[in-house]
Amino acid sequence: MSLLALAFFGFVLWVIYLANIGHNNALFQWVAQTPYGDKLGHFFIFGFLTLITNASLKFRTLVFGKLNLYLGTLLVSVFVLAEEFSQGFLPTRNMDIEDVIADAIGIILFTAISHLIAVRVQRPAVLISEEA
Repeated sequence: MSLLALAFFGFVLWVIYLANIGHNNALFQWVAQTPYGDKLGHFFIFGFLTLITNASLKFRTLVFGKLNLYLGTLLVSVFVLAEEFSQGFLPTRNMDIEDVIADAIGIILFTAISHLIAVRVQRPAVLISEEA
């Protein structure tokens, strides 16, 4: 699972790099032609990155008082906020609060999916005994 997370993160970095240098390719054109394509892209890309990062970290959590937070969710959230903020300093990009909202919704939903998977994976096996 870690290899998948690293490969997908590499893909995300490649897409960000292309956007930062103002490169236009078939992927960007397809996203531009799809209704809400950019927002759906943010939702699914960072949501999926959250899910596979949580899984690759074996659903490890950090405790902040009464709040348990998945380490993968925290790492992706910090990365996303830094990346979105950095766009304000690049002439080829623009900071967009709607992108941040789409990122956040994807991260939250895929964190919930992570939790469902973690509960399922960590649940002890039930032994069924035959009593006559």
